Amino acid sequence: MSHFFGHIYAGSQFKYVKHKVEALDKENLSYSYSVIEGDALMNNALEKIVYETKVSPSPSGVGSIWKNTSKYYTIGEFEIHEEQIKAGKDKASALYKAIEAYLLANPDAY
Repeated sequence: MSHFFGHIYAGSQFKYVKHKVEALDKENLSYSYSVIEGDALMNNALEKIVYETKVSPSPSGVGSIWKNTSKYYTIGEFEIHEEQIKAGKDKASALYKAIEAYLLANPDAY
């Protein structure tokens, strides 16, 4: 499966990002995509970034558990520091919370 999506992000630190869908499993509620081009690759210090997402029911049966894993593939001796990873996690968390708030406010949207 090879689908590519290029995005220009308004209000983002990135001007251009190209994604490649790696896997989509509707039955198991999982999705994987890679960032393969753009500013997010830190001036070509990264080969790619792979994001894997899995949604599963919570043990209580109310709500869901959303697990997101990020894998950074560096080029050469380049190292990513923990504060860079944390900054990315914080931005992703804010996005997921905005999506959750929208869905809770608009239950007929899904």
